[in-house]
Formats: sequence, structure tokens, C-alpha cells
Amino acid sequence: MLTLVLDGTKTATASAQWDYEHEGEPIPRVGDLSILLDGAEHPRALIEVTHVDVRPFDEVDAEHAHLEGEGDRSLEHWRTVHERFFADHASHDRGFSPSMPVVLERFRVLYPR
Repeated sequence: MLTLVLDGTKTATASAQWDYEHEGEPIPRVGDLSILLDGAEHPRALIEVTHVDVRPFDEVDAEHAHLEGEGDRSLEHWRTVHERFFADHASHDRGFSPSMPVVLERFRVLYPR
């Protein structure tokens, strides 16, 4: 995934809002900065959040799926992969629901350019 960010293919990500609520963490805000680490935990990129939206899972659109840059970049692929991820890796105990709120972020790479 880091490679997709560094080569400019991946400019968006998605998270379950229920995980933020369960962990008592605020959802990301425009202007937030994050450091991306590689597999050896070395810093490789600095990103800035440029847009945040919360939508039900089943209302995430093809544009967002494309911006995430994974697989064939289709909405069908995005839904299949994210439904499995949200069900298998949730920190909350609500399970998966097509109407669950999803935090959609867009970002830009500040470093390296």
C-alpha cells in the first residue's frame, strides 16, 4: 500500500467510524498530518488530509474506490475487500453492516515529492 501512496496511485483511504468511537478517538480532520512507515518501521512519507466525509458503507461511490487505488480500482473490488476487512479487523463489537458509517479521507503527499 505504501508503494501506491508513493507513486501517486493511492490518494484516499477509508475507516470504520465505529472503530474511532470504540477507541475514543476523533475522526481525522482536514489539515491533519500523518507519517507513513515502511515494513521496517522507517518513516517514508508525510501526508496531509485534504478532505473528510462520513457515508454509509453502501453509499461509498466509484470515485472514492478509484482514488484508493487498490486492486482493479472498481467499486465492486472496494466493497468486497472492505466488507471483509471491516468484519475481520474491527475493534468494535457491532460487526459489519451495509449501513455502517465509513470515514472517507483524501490526502496528499507532502514528503517525499
